[in-house]
Amino acid sequence: MTDTVQKIKELDGKQLYYSFLAGAQRIFEQQKLLNKINVFPVADADTGTNLASTMRSIMDAIIPTDNLKQTAVALADAALIGARGNSGIIFAQFLYGFSNEIKSNETIDIESFATSMKNAVAYAYDAIANPVEGTILTVIKDWADYVYLLKDRFDDFIKLLVEAYNRALESLAATTRKLEVLARSHVVDAGAKGFVFWLEGIKDFFTLGADRAVRPIDESLAAAEDMVEMPHDEITFRFCTEALIGGKQLDKHKIRNYIQHCGDSLVVAGSPQKIRVHIHTDFPAEVFSQLQQFGNITYQKVDDMVMQNEIQHNRKSETAIVTDSTCDLPKELIDRHQIHVVPITVHFGETYFLDRLTINPPQFYAKFASSEHAASTAQPASKEFQNKYEYLSTHYKSVIGIHLSQALSGTFSSSDKGSKDVVARTGKKIDVVNSKGITGGLGLLVLRAAQAIEAGVSHDEVMARMEEWKEKTMIRVSVTTLKYIVRSGRVSPFKSFVAKMLDLKPVIWIDRDGKASLFSKSFSEKSCMKKVMQNVAKITAGKKVWGYTITHANNPSTAQWYAEEMEKLTGKKPLFIDHASPALVANTGPGIACVSLMLE
Repeated sequence: MTDTVQKIKELDGKQLYYSFLAGAQRIFEQQKLLNKINVFPVADADTGTNLASTMRSIMDAIIPTDNLKQTAVALADAALIGARGNSGIIFAQFLYGFSNEIKSNETIDIESFATSMKNAVAYAYDAIANPVEGTILTVIKDWADYVYLLKDRFDDFIKLLVEAYNRALESLAATTRKLEVLARSHVVDAGAKGFVFWLEGIKDFFTLGADRAVRPIDESLAAAEDMVEMPHDEITFRFCTEALIGGKQLDKHKIRNYIQHCGDSLVVAGSPQKIRVHIHTDFPAEVFSQLQQFGNITYQKVDDMVMQNEIQHNRKSETAIVTDSTCDLPKELIDRHQIHVVPITVHFGETYFLDRLTINPPQFYAKFASSEHAASTAQPASKEFQNKYEYLSTHYKSVIGIHLSQALSGTFSSSDKGSKDVVARTGKKIDVVNSKGITGGLGLLVLRAAQAIEAGVSHDEVMARMEEWKEKTMIRVSVTTLKYIVRSGRVSPFKSFVAKMLDLKPVIWIDRDGKASLFSKSFSEKSCMKKVMQNVAKITAGKKVWGYTITHANNPSTAQWYAEEMEKLTGKKPLFIDHASPALVANTGPGIACVSLMLE
């Protein structure tokens, strides 16, 4: 810092905002490192991605004003809405405490800043069910306490922030001694390091200026961490589960007491109108069922920490495969081949669920039959894919996304948009594929790509074979009624009218353009099933079948009949028999049975 730097005795809203962005930029630069050293509370290697996502939500939502109070409140609100992960939600709660403690002033002086920061620490601690020292909490507290201690010594924010930053560095280094898991790994706490990176960006903004505050990534630091032997501890609870609840007079202590039996690492943060919940659990569906009684759940997230741990320590390839929940691959195959799934959302009125995560097929069938609201679906937002690709880009050299037919859903478009945002920032190779299929057909394409990559086939070679594999895949669906498909807009209402008048049972196929079309019709379901098999026999005559699957919606007897007939025809057992995803059944109704196959 030079003597030419002008003193700053008070901060306004725009200074707060732009210094905040400088801190956020430092986290963006270092998210790969933060992911790598993430060992507490679980070694799921996503702290950097979660903090970066939290910061990006703030950047996307906020328009700064000169009024400091208004800007601080807006920053805190955006942080709470976009917060991800344990550290992200703690950080958001700290910001909420700071914004709540500020008086309604245009600017803030050092004394008021220091007092508000010190008081905000209590908000962060209050959000945690079981606070642990040696984490981001400790460093926030040590930094804020030191800011408060220095408030009478300095009349310049720049000198204050430089001195307090040095104290934060000392506190960060001490985290290794305070937590045994950090000491074993020879690392500091990842969330705490993220907070210090944020402070560093703010300090540099004021000492170096906005243009020089953003510097290149410190590759030597990242390289040094590559030498660290990371732990591979047992994960107590599998799913990192988060929710955002909106309502009136929400009581975070009541919510915390109500769900704390569901798992650990519980954080409940926010205001009486908006509550963010984070918990590690084996039962995400139960958690969301409990939370629904408190208010409207406007956001849900479920991350598989076992999968995250595996790709950190036992990654099978340098290319990741991403798909959506309509691929209908059983969990066992998803885990075995480390396939990453982004869920479609299933809606009953204003209540929604994450397909196969917060509602499973049997639960869906029961709700489908009893709900006064018709089931519907919604594609994941591009932001969800962006977060997924952002995370994977810190662990893999490249990513291939394979999704249900673009003619049936906007999921492919969301994934494609999310991937382009990440490619622009990271330069990583990400390709997104319109499978022109769904259910088992999509699952076969995903499975074949995953197996090829594990066998050493390159990203580009897999992409070169995609069109061939798609051409060799077929899907036939026997349906008990066209009513639900017509309501969803997937086939012509006129065809449904004809089928209804004649009481016919339809067979649907996914054509070469990825559209659902009426393939055949009969007076009985059994006759439909026979027509499906006649068609399959014609298609496979003289050809070798790579594999086939049977999926169904609460129709195991029909699924079993298809499996037996297909085994007679091909000499092979199905790769799997499983329920069709709730996202598919919401648009087709119960009773469907699907035969999907791929030729060699």
